[in-house]
Amino acid sequence: LGEAKNLPTYPGPNKMRDCYCTVNLDQEEVFRTKIVEKSLCPFYGEDFYCEIPRSFRHLSFYIFDRDVFRRDSIIGKVAIQKEDLQKYHNRDTWFQLQHVDADSEVQGKVHLELRLSEVITDTGVVCHKLATRVLECKGLPIVNGQCDPYATVTLAGPYRQVLKTEELPFSKKTKVKKKTNNPQFDEVFYFEVTRPCSYNKKSHFDIEDADEVDKMEIRVDLWNASNLKFGDEFLGELRLPLKFLRQSSSYEAWYFLQPRDNGNKSLKPDDLGSLRLNVVYTEDHVFSSDYYSPLRDLLLKSADVEPVSASAAHVLGEVCREKQEAAIPLVRLFLHYGKIVPFISAIANAEVKRTQDPNTIFRGNSLTSKCIDETMKLAGMHYLQVTLKPIIDEICQLHKPCEIDPVKLKDGENLENNRENLRQFVDRIFTVITKSGVSCPTVMCDIFFSLRESAAKRFQGDPDVRYTAVSSFIFLRFFAPAILSPNLFQLTPHHPDPQTSRTLTLISKTIQTLGSLSKSKSANFKESYMATFYDYFNEQKYADAVKNFLDLISSSGRRDHKSIEQPILLKEGFMIKRAQGRKRFGMKNFKKRWFRLTNHEFTYQKSKGDHPLCSIPIENILAVEKLEEESFKMKNMFQVIQPERVLYIQANNCVEAKDWIDILTKVSQCNKKRLTVYHPSAYLNGHWLCCKATADNTPGCTPCTGGLPANIQLDIDGDRETERIYSLFNLYMPKLEKMQEACGSKSVYDGPEQEEYSTFIIDDPKETYKTLKQIIEGVGTLEQEHAQYKRDKFKKTKYGSQEHPIGDKSFQSYIRQQSEISAHSI
Repeated sequence: LGEAKNLPTYPGPNKMRDCYCTVNLDQEEVFRTKIVEKSLCPFYGEDFYCEIPRSFRHLSFYIFDRDVFRRDSIIGKVAIQKEDLQKYHNRDTWFQLQHVDADSEVQGKVHLELRLSEVITDTGVVCHKLATRVLECKGLPIVNGQCDPYATVTLAGPYRQVLKTEELPFSKKTKVKKKTNNPQFDEVFYFEVTRPCSYNKKSHFDIEDADEVDKMEIRVDLWNASNLKFGDEFLGELRLPLKFLRQSSSYEAWYFLQPRDNGNKSLKPDDLGSLRLNVVYTEDHVFSSDYYSPLRDLLLKSADVEPVSASAAHVLGEVCREKQEAAIPLVRLFLHYGKIVPFISAIANAEVKRTQDPNTIFRGNSLTSKCIDETMKLAGMHYLQVTLKPIIDEICQLHKPCEIDPVKLKDGENLENNRENLRQFVDRIFTVITKSGVSCPTVMCDIFFSLRESAAKRFQGDPDVRYTAVSSFIFLRFFAPAILSPNLFQLTPHHPDPQTSRTLTLISKTIQTLGSLSKSKSANFKESYMATFYDYFNEQKYADAVKNFLDLISSSGRRDHKSIEQPILLKEGFMIKRAQGRKRFGMKNFKKRWFRLTNHEFTYQKSKGDHPLCSIPIENILAVEKLEEESFKMKNMFQVIQPERVLYIQANNCVEAKDWIDILTKVSQCNKKRLTVYHPSAYLNGHWLCCKATADNTPGCTPCTGGLPANIQLDIDGDRETERIYSLFNLYMPKLEKMQEACGSKSVYDGPEQEEYSTFIIDDPKETYKTLKQIIEGVGTLEQEHAQYKRDKFKKTKYGSQEHPIGDKSFQSYIRQQSEISAHSI
């Protein structure tokens, strides 16, 4: 989420606004940025990442203006349809902000059955009657915390002549269904469609009738019954022309609700300003494990291939446009199968052999450096939390002035005081880092050991290279970036304010230089004020501390420090819990609490920092599952099942609920008494709502969902990562074929490389050719499987079913593609 520009001015005297931005799936908020004060061009610079836990139609971004006295007001929104996300994939795009009104905010679907029949009246004339059955709706929005929906059904047309208007009004209404966004209506409404005509017509419709029917439409509107004086809220509508019933007199289908098209036409589109976004959206269809065996086995043996440049994993790095693209799924796959250290050792060793100057070791954006970055990000997240988070929180809260550039000093600030503030912060961060060697994750230490060995062997005349090889990662690419942008490493929830950001930039620069162990430190700085400041740290004790720290984290045979019994904080935040042991249910039974999960226990307290009101040891968690919405008429609920009772909790949104369920499942995965069955609904008023059993200790009626991998460190699906790698190979197939050509030309001529092939690293053309052949075969097989799966799905899928309602644009474009490549018709 980048920045907004040219927002409309505030009507008050100062014109400026205090704005924040939210990220929404349809109308459900899943993330929120910090507030940028007094600006019409706020800069956010915040990244959000989530697994999308449910189907959605729009990814939306709303800009709000904070108002201290009343509810925050919406300035505008950007809504991207799911099927359009690919258009903007991974590139910065400016979007015009659109107006927000109830008529454009729509989600959910409705299930209808329509039947058109001929009726002979008492006088012997024929008219046509329409029966409209409103069965149910799914996924309606919750407005202001509630949803009490009803539907109106209207027959609209250019002119109407109805026999008894008082008995058959144009518009009819269902009953209101309280507290549900998945209402079951099942109500039928009858309408007269054509005016009576003499009963001697040969056809079902005569010309006049047909014209009239063609011009008519049935309209279904969904409303939220509001208790407020402002009237009921519009939730969406559906307009169906009756002419499609001429082919078949009965029709039943699901439809997506649509917005009402009566928006503010007079407003210019550029009135509200614009928002810069970079959205990366991937969607993969993952098969079961056995489909991936050939490709996965080929990738996992990469570390053993001689030379490593002929391995499948190295080839992926060669053909991808960005090394990062290849590094992310490779690292996750190798970590999942416990093979990351030999793989990184092999590619690092090959890179060191190609390096000519010890001063440039691991400084490029190679596959090695990207893979190590990614491993540190995944394996070292807790390490950063325990090392840096406390001091970074303090820097953000204290807000001490630390500007040491004389040109940028504010009025009333003293340069010497600022230097002293900054020096203290640098000293403290340097100390916590250099004392943290014992907490460094084992996998990182093993990688650093192999880097150190490779570098020392290659550059035997340089005694410092063993240190710079490791410091170029741990300081330059791990600690320094985390200090500079703590929000990207989950150390702070938002991008810090400009003053704190500047302080962190100065600290990061200093720490980077301290860790680099270069000979002439002061010369490293382009700015003279930084060189002056660095004189504080030009003592030998700092260089010694860095070397000791690097020795500790890169020494082999380090003892396993899992025995250190310091609880690791995994997740915390406010959620709503249901009071225990209550029979009735109502809002007073639900209380907001601060929940905290470590690898030892799951606790909640009234607010952050209070004494826990309840503590559940991890070994007492028997299962963690979603709770059906019907239990308390509340969304995003889940249950933590313990031996004595069940704790019911409501998260703030679907993404947060999934995160909590995943991490709680993960930490309790190895518990000996884990359940295999559970109750998907609550025990209320003396019985389980799901299976109607009356005893509260009745065993569950539904199998527990498949658990996650047991290691607390990482939650990785190996098949999914292999599917991602297959997609990349498939995307870059032309480059794979070009690389094959290059192997052929090199092995035939064995002369100087041809210019067009010089972009690839090919040390052994014969071995590389062999690997490429296997990759292309493996990718081809998977491609056929995907094509077959799509054809089968296409045959089975019914447009208008609950999974693919009419109005599902992504399915319509899918149908178009399939029709072009297939002889099947739907």
